[in-house]
Amino acid sequence: MHDFVFDLPVRVVFGAGAGSRLGEEVARLGAGHALICCTQGGRVRAEPLAAALGDKCAGIFADAQPHCPEPVAMAAVERFDAVGADCAIAFGGGSTIGLGKVIAVKTGRPTLAIPTTYSGSEMTSIYGMLIGKEKRTKVDAACRPKTVIYDPALTTSLSAHLTATSGMNGLAHCVEALYPRVPDPVAALMAEAGLRALDAGLRGSIARPDDLEARGEALYGAFLGGSVVGLVGIAIHHK
Repeated sequence: MHDFVFDLPVRVVFGAGAGSRLGEEVARLGAGHALICCTQGGRVRAEPLAAALGDKCAGIFADAQPHCPEPVAMAAVERFDAVGADCAIAFGGGSTIGLGKVIAVKTGRPTLAIPTTYSGSEMTSIYGMLIGKEKRTKVDAACRPKTVIYDPALTTSLSAHLTATSGMNGLAHCVEALYPRVPDPVAALMAEAGLRALDAGLRGSIARPDDLEARGEALYGAFLGGSVVGLVGIAIHHK
């Protein structure tokens, strides 16, 4: 007989063109002024999202950095408060998703994630900051985005190198879900599906970067990989 707990309290909007539903999803959160967070390199791609939001956009914070250094995180929180934002949108890879998680914890306001890589961090309750030279991580359900928008069309500019490296991260998450201390049959099914999707999706995305079908499969696998990490935790890969 199976014995497990299943909990996945994140709204997921998935599909090519799903980014166009950003305004609708911000409104669904009951928010009126969203601060978009990204890296300097992601600002050009974030600007159309800001334009589409119109007066619902409270600005762009484009200083997200790897491992979320504490000064950057605090600057983002200060900017969030200064512009009167009531929602944060994390647009990009792990660096920006991590920043969005810190904002969620520090402000208590809802966040929305639009991932453009395949790490799956947006689906987990794990976040961290670089304090001095030490990376400190915590587990807190409050850091999770309320909504995640997966749009394969927003990932086509991802380089082959980042496609492969973030994709391998997603693959590792799926593998780890197959040997947890407490077996979870639902997580195992999701992990197996994630492995199949990432296998096909990553091969196709590297061979044909503009292939939305392949990008969609890779993104779907990443979503499943991140989801199972949220269900069974992390192990060897993250040690």
